[in-house]
Amino acid sequence: MTARLTRWLNSLDTFEAKMSQLPTVRRYGRLTRATGLVLEATGLQLPLGATCIIEQHSRDIECEVVGFNGQRLFLMPLEEVEGILPGARVYARATSDGGLHSGKQLPLGPALLGRVLDGSGRPLDSLPAPETTTMGALGAAPFNPLQRTPIEHVLDVGVRPINALLTVGRGQRMGLFAGSGVGKSVLLGMMARYTQADVIVVGLIGERGREVKDFIENILGPEGRARSVVIAAPADVSPLLRMQGAAYATRIAEDFRDRGQHVLLIMDSLTRYAMAQREIALAIGEPPATKGYPPSVFAKLPALVERAGNGISGGGSITAFYTVLTEGDDQQDPIADSARAILDGHIVLSRRLAEGGHYPAIDIEASISRAMTSLITEKHYARVRHFKQLLSSFQRNRDLVSVGAYAKGSDPQLDKAIVLWPQLEAFLQQGIFERSGWEEACQSLEIIFPGV
Repeated sequence: MTARLTRWLNSLDTFEAKMSQLPTVRRYGRLTRATGLVLEATGLQLPLGATCIIEQHSRDIECEVVGFNGQRLFLMPLEEVEGILPGARVYARATSDGGLHSGKQLPLGPALLGRVLDGSGRPLDSLPAPETTTMGALGAAPFNPLQRTPIEHVLDVGVRPINALLTVGRGQRMGLFAGSGVGKSVLLGMMARYTQADVIVVGLIGERGREVKDFIENILGPEGRARSVVIAAPADVSPLLRMQGAAYATRIAEDFRDRGQHVLLIMDSLTRYAMAQREIALAIGEPPATKGYPPSVFAKLPALVERAGNGISGGGSITAFYTVLTEGDDQQDPIADSARAILDGHIVLSRRLAEGGHYPAIDIEASISRAMTSLITEKHYARVRHFKQLLSSFQRNRDLVSVGAYAKGSDPQLDKAIVLWPQLEAFLQQGIFERSGWEEACQSLEIIFPGV
């Protein structure tokens, strides 16, 4: 009797072992609730970040696990969910070995150059899928900060006021702060065309769909597109896909950096990324903290930004420009304030300058490059300081000068600023299709201040 019982138990163990080896796709649960952006399912045990499929009569819908509460899973769909019925089956997506997807594997490598993809790596340019055998997860292990190469080489971005007065170093991370309609996209396009970089990765996150095609065809242009990878996740896609698009663009840049190349990463915009995370966090019940933004938003921002920068000594680099929308031109917006603290400098675009036809509308007084002092000579820095002092003096007294209320000789610095103002203003302006290299910008600054 004992031997028969032992054989029965052994056969039961064998059966359970075989059942556990069945493809994951056989395991399924049921949808129990749909509230706003979030779907709830029971009957499945999946890790955060796992991918699953909701069965529908016309098409299957891809979702991702974004949270759980006891035995209930919170799912965020990557596409439209219209037509889903209560009780619909939810399948765990299986890998080739029957395991669970704890993270997506998306295409990487040189085959992506010249292509336009969405946040899931699917082509948007009506061309076949990229022919690459290199795949990678969206996430990457954090860098040991002591292994990073210091910022010690100037990066020529082709824009005179930035090159001369806000010098950017290779591997630096800069923010482009502006309200809507003051020329962010145009300035980004200029830098994409003129910056000395091996590869350009552009992430268009949460922007208008019309702007995606306009940026690629008119602003980036054929020359810029040939050495670029564009990841587009416009405003009408799922917030999860918008966040994934930003992470995918960063992952592509990391891959090229690991290949020893110098990458320019342009992300428009970091604010839309934060808003997408806010939508997801609020949908799964996270309480809001600052102006409706939950705490997880302020944890996600540095996690994304810190992935850019220089690699291990002797390797490649990622120089990143992130646009940050300032609501109502408020520079103390919580996302703008948080971004300013974690970036290596910020370039502020002024609506007043843009309305006056001054392009690029860079507010030099409000902008700063934190790595600049270690990149330029003492003479160059003295000219930059003198330029800013004269500019600030003129701007403070502009109204007095305009109405003729200022008496010449009252302020020697202002007298000099008035004389040099036409040259200062011309120096700060540049045409869209005009390139001004690093050396040229330095020479122009020296011409204005020959004795400094």
